[in-house]
Amino acid sequence: MGTPGLSKRDRSLIAVATLVALGREERLVGHLGRALDNGLSKEELGEVITHLAFYAGWPAAMTAALVAKDMFAQH
Repeated sequence: MGTPGLSKRDRSLIAVATLVALGREERLVGHLGRALDNGLSKEELGEVITHLAFYAGWPAAMTAALVAKDMFAQH
């Protein structure tokens, strides 16, 4: 499944942001790993989560931050 106009990196960024916003932390771990493999840095992913706190809500962002922290510690 690919979108010709978007890079794998961009698609990963969108997928992570969507999962954070929807509170789908059970799916977030796999997509965070894929995002790292597709060229996003841990810092960039942290910024996405922080930015989404203002739009998706602090509880969703805090949950995502904890998921990311655990996942990053293992990756």
